[in-house]
Amino acid sequence: MHPETHLALHRVRALDLRAEADAYRLAAAAGPHRLLRARLGWTLVGLGLRLVTTAPRTPALVR
Repeated sequence: MHPETHLALHRVRALDLRAEADAYRLAAAAGPHRLLRARLGWTLVGLGLRLVTTAPRTPALVR
């Protein structure tokens, strides 16, 4: 990989991590109830996605 490309990707990732850290700090400052509510919400979203994307367990009928 070209060094300039690697450096640009690193900068983008660093900005993403800083933004995520800022969002976490704001959520933590808002109080434990909001943080818990957000975690519960994202857990439910993840669970729903796993249920939706799970392949059917019953085999198709072959005729």
